[in-house]
Amino acid sequence: MTAGLAPPPAASPKPRWVPAYVALGSNLAEPVRQVARAFAALAALPGTRLMLRSSAYRSRPMGPVEQPDFVNAAAALLTQLDPATLLRELKTLETRLGREVPVVRWGPRLIDLDLLVYGQTRCSEAALTLPHPGIAERDFVLVPLAEISPCLDVPGVGRVDELLQRLAPPALERIDA
Repeated sequence: MTAGLAPPPAASPKPRWVPAYVALGSNLAEPVRQVARAFAALAALPGTRLMLRSSAYRSRPMGPVEQPDFVNAAAALLTQLDPATLLRELKTLETRLGREVPVVRWGPRLIDLDLLVYGQTRCSEAALTLPHPGIAERDFVLVPLAEISPCLDVPGVGRVDELLQRLAPPALERIDA
């Protein structure tokens, strides 16, 4: 080696692609259109590819607040973003798409994007819990998810198709958009 010359830098490893699943929901201002806008926004996320999108489903709202029915869907992504960054991007998209801070828990909303599953990651932190809590009890999450990935293993919870079979028959209506 010649004096004064540094060895070439080691090649940095390429970011790996990780499958991630997102639930979409809206019950305000033409919810089917809001969900379609959210799918388009997901497709434009940096370091992320929208691989699959479910049909839209109409569902009764959860919780004690009287409100319009929801439109729900699910997206399968491949992403190079880490889970915390992906969650921040989802929250930024919600704001950009017009979501305001909810006045009431489980109240009406223009758009809701929930990170459901990120690879085989399991974590429970103040800002991020994976897989998303309650996934196994919510038909409005499992039905769209089963449409695009029935064999998905939700880490520590079970396969989507098996989780769906444990619930009462879903009370969702598929929307032909």
